[in-house]
Amino acid sequence: MTATQTAKKSNAKKKQKTAIVPTREENFPEWYQSVIKAADLAENSPTRGCMVIKPYGYGIWENFQAELDKQIKQHGVKNAYFPLLIPLKFLEKEAEHIDGFAKECAVVTHHRLEEDKENGGLKPAGKLAEPMIIRPTSETIIGESFAGWINSYRDLPLKINQWANVMRWEMRTRLFLRTAEFLWQEGHNAFATAEEAETDARAMLDMYTEFAENIMAIPVIKGEKTPEERFPGAVATYTIEAILQDGKALQSATSHNLGQTFSRSANIKFQSSEGNEEFAWTTSWGMSSRMIGGLIMTHADDDGMIVPPKVAPYHIYIIPIIHNDADKTQIIEYATKLKNRLDAQNIRSELDLSDRRIPDKMWGCIKQGVPVRVEIGKREVEDATLTHTRRDIGRNSKTTESVDAFCQKISNILDDIQKSLYQKAYKRTEDMIFDVNNLSEVKDFFVCGNIGQVRFATELLNSDEFSKLMQEFAISPRCMPFEDDGQKVIVGKAY
Repeated sequence: MTATQTAKKSNAKKKQKTAIVPTREENFPEWYQSVIKAADLAENSPTRGCMVIKPYGYGIWENFQAELDKQIKQHGVKNAYFPLLIPLKFLEKEAEHIDGFAKECAVVTHHRLEEDKENGGLKPAGKLAEPMIIRPTSETIIGESFAGWINSYRDLPLKINQWANVMRWEMRTRLFLRTAEFLWQEGHNAFATAEEAETDARAMLDMYTEFAENIMAIPVIKGEKTPEERFPGAVATYTIEAILQDGKALQSATSHNLGQTFSRSANIKFQSSEGNEEFAWTTSWGMSSRMIGGLIMTHADDDGMIVPPKVAPYHIYIIPIIHNDADKTQIIEYATKLKNRLDAQNIRSELDLSDRRIPDKMWGCIKQGVPVRVEIGKREVEDATLTHTRRDIGRNSKTTESVDAFCQKISNILDDIQKSLYQKAYKRTEDMIFDVNNLSEVKDFFVCGNIGQVRFATELLNSDEFSKLMQEFAISPRCMPFEDDGQKVIVGKAY
């Protein structure tokens, strides 16, 4: 597509009543926050820059974690856990690394509290002999362990992953997308040769691509970061970038070929098969809870969340439609039998027996983005049927049929929802990448307020003019796509 084309939506559409105010078109950042609140996913914490992930939001994370963990283990990686606190001296060993994270580090300087008799309350006491850093990432402390675990080429490859929290003292935060504390997994692998490390770094990126597209239904662009955008201390940084509904990019996962940078600073040595002492070649790779933010901005609409079935806390939301007490017992028994049957088929379901009003239950289900809503009332019980609606299509998909027919086809329905969400997002992503020929066209694109990313020759990055454009429009190089053999770069605004 050309730079003169735009992905802006027409304002001529007739406004419809929606569950989320404001709509995406009216104010995308506020819409995003409203979706999170309406779906009851998370809320801001009293702890500066942090969040409380509520049960429904954490349910998405649990399924995310379970699915990704399976794929990680298929690569021969084993899970472990390393300390939250990292001695300052460990980070000082790798100057480039600490320089990249220095402004984001939270530092622990004392080990206890005591009464503040002069001012009241409590005050820190017991100053530590050496400050401790709350991990922003774990290369240095894991490298310390690797140095003790690796002695011979027979100890390689060593592949370790940890599921953990990290802290980066962000100045401007946004739920899921950028918080001071967040959840993630970080993998750290060590090899005997440079070739093995490079192959591994690319393989883990392929794993992330498959996960993003097949599990989260988020299309991504695979590529390499420019030298200026590399992870501190890395030889090469590979990334997958998602293009969200507002045209901004989201760095969704990264995989780093660290060469021998960290093995030299951590003294990770091994005796080769020829009897020589050599430094190991290492990689690191990670994906975090910010992907839930990416999921929202990829799939949600003006009625709220839409959750792909593979990570949905429940696939089916069952709502008993009870208008009088005389029918209550019979309807609940019928609905319970349905839930038990779905559970036996490994279909995650939720039966809402709360006292909330029926319209509130329905809107709550819509706002949380449950893939399929089932309604059961007196008529359904009498006819041995149920009524179901797909969240991705809406009321136009409302269907009444027998319980047997529904149970036989529900797996196919969920598969179809998963595929249709990906296909819709893929088309939008393709429509939001614009090819340009020079930096003048880049400027014209952003001056006009177009939504999306631009793609142009990588060689154009090396100019003062591009540096000025980055500052003027708050844009940055996202990646050099593999499909373009590094000859082109995608540039735009990002989260």
